[in-house]
Amino acid sequence: MTTYTEEHAQALREALATGEHRVSYDGKSIEYRSVSDLKAALAEVESALARQLGISKSRQIRMLTAKGL
Repeated sequence: MTTYTEEHAQALREALATGEHRVSYDGKSIEYRSVSDLKAALAEVESALARQLGISKSRQIRMLTAKGL
């Protein structure tokens, strides 16, 4: 499992903000094909960071229905 840092997330956010498809951090460079690929990578990094901190982003939705009798 890859351990991401806030530096990874920040590099992806900056690339999104500037419209770049190439992200560099820790002496490495990655070029994404599209903005959607970049957004998916950012979502993965943010999710992994949240798991490392023990933060859960899951939600629970409950629905209650009745016939109204």
